[in-house]
Amino acid sequence: MNLQTLFQDFNPSKFLVHSCLMIFTALFALRLDGFIEWSYWSIFSPIWLWKGMVILGATVGSYVWWRHPHARLEGDAYVHYKAMLITLALHLILLMFELLVCDKLESDRHLWILVFIPLIFISIVSIAVCIWAVKHDRSFELELFCAVNVLQFIFLALKLDQFITWSWEVVFVPLWALLCLSLVAVLYTIVFAAVLLRAPQVNARVRRTSLNSALAYTFLVVPILVFQVLLANKLDGDLSLNYTTIAAPLLLSHMTLIFMSFGAKGGNRCLCPLLQEYGNISYQPRSDHDQPPSEPMVSDKNEKHIKKIDLMKPVVPIISIDTPD
Repeated sequence: MNLQTLFQDFNPSKFLVHSCLMIFTALFALRLDGFIEWSYWSIFSPIWLWKGMVILGATVGSYVWWRHPHARLEGDAYVHYKAMLITLALHLILLMFELLVCDKLESDRHLWILVFIPLIFISIVSIAVCIWAVKHDRSFELELFCAVNVLQFIFLALKLDQFITWSWEVVFVPLWALLCLSLVAVLYTIVFAAVLLRAPQVNARVRRTSLNSALAYTFLVVPILVFQVLLANKLDGDLSLNYTTIAAPLLLSHMTLIFMSFGAKGGNRCLCPLLQEYGNISYQPRSDHDQPPSEPMVSDKNEKHIKKIDLMKPVVPIISIDTPD
């Protein structure tokens, strides 16, 4: 494995997010099973770390933006700064939802529909954000996830408050539809990788890339589907497994996402991940070796003198002498 290439394509922001989510999933499952007796504020500590890094990165990016006005004239600087502010706003609203969830689990003094209001608001706003991101060629993974799951969030809130008495298998219908579409995409990547493997004229690097993509998406989608089936049966009372065992496939998906972050390639090639993700500031250290060699300076006077000498040079015709055999 080429470590230099590996870390050149490394996306630190995705690595941080997926690592925090994996640790949170494990802690939350252990808390539900009673293996640990921590408060939910401690269980959510990986989430607080994630949001803290977002706020810190946005603060550094804003400081660089206002401290160096000349950087605003470089390329799509305004688009990058707007994207940072939009991302910060969405994460702050998501943080509000997570704080309400913690307070609900600790005190049980709110309705779940009130807790889910920030998340539903994010889902509606994310539709407009996705359109803006497509127009300006920006990534929108979190926004797309929230936008396609708005109906699922409403069903979850109504079910937790007992406003609807459907089974959990029916409540998860929007998620089943999304997972079915994901399975179709996984089957497409598998078939495409198999076709490329049988084609001798295809480059070996392309074959390897398609095969790695097929394996990655398989280990991402299939465990999530298994987890969803086990969770629905557990909540309906048809399964006696503990939550730690049920969460094992989801942890496998988180591990797959962490491995995929090593080839995700960040938006900018810079030395500071916080500036790269939230400040969108790209800079490269320069050395004397990177500067192009200076060309010798020739004055106009010398140029004219040289041209004059060339014009005064006599023209001698080319004489070809054939030597006899």
